[in-house]
Amino acid sequence: MVAAPAERSPGRIGYVIGAKAIPRAVDRNRLRRRLRETLRAARPAIEIYDVIVRVKRSVQKNEISAAAAEGSELVEKLLAARTA
Repeated sequence: MVAAPAERSPGRIGYVIGAKAIPRAVDRNRLRRRLRETLRAARPAIEIYDVIVRVKRSVQKNEISAAAAEGSELVEKLLAARTA
């Protein structure tokens, strides 16, 4: 996850999930939906950022929940860094 101060309010969110990381489109979309819901829940607090969520390593079908949980942890770290 890459976060930078937003150029305009509200900040934007982008997802980069390549076919090399997750070969099946249905699995890429499933992970994207899970990440989108996580970021939507944190939206009021992260509107000051432009965020890019990038999947770098290969994710198997049975690891999608773990990848979404890792995304949640990264959002929590971002919010914690904001308040610190």
